[in-house]
Amino acid sequence: MLDNPTLVLNRHWIPIGTVSVRSALCLIYREAARAILPNDYSVHDFDSWSALSVESDEPAIHTVSLSLKVPEVVLLTRYGAFPRRRVMFSRKNLYRRDLYTCQYCGGKPPMQDLSVDHIVPRSRGGRSTWENCVLACLRCNRRKANRTLRESGLRLLREPSVPKWSPFVTIPVAQRRTSWEQFISHEYWNVELED
Repeated sequence: MLDNPTLVLNRHWIPIGTVSVRSALCLIYREAARAILPNDYSVHDFDSWSALSVESDEPAIHTVSLSLKVPEVVLLTRYGAFPRRRVMFSRKNLYRRDLYTCQYCGGKPPMQDLSVDHIVPRSRGGRSTWENCVLACLRCNRRKANRTLRESGLRLLREPSVPKWSPFVTIPVAQRRTSWEQFISHEYWNVELED
């Protein structure tokens, strides 16, 4: 229960990520955050949160003297910015960025028939970066081999770039609670998409 996720809103009520229930309770106790009841948007400090009654069917944290509702959403009291995060360079995120599509021919073969291609081959000083790696089908990858684009006669469909980070990258769909939808649905539709 203490390791379950709690949605974190900055002081402007914009979702910025999640923390564990344990961390959320600490933030509330230290007055760095307030708990929000999603059904009526009421905001509570630790004293008013601990005074709320807990229904028998809802999750709760029990101590010797208290039964605390599990906070599903917290509002930071001071922090109003967005955390500066970058999208981790990984195979999974590269496949997402390139939409599981060969960046040379535009084909969408099965995932096992896609590979990561270095535009400037590693043997020629190319590095594994967002700007130098793209997905390629096996046919295009064999055609390009250990050559540059000019040498192989291949052209990129679009210039590779670092994907823009979104707060929802860190909130997997499987972990989202229904009570969060009223806070994240607006942001979901207004997040800038990649080209």
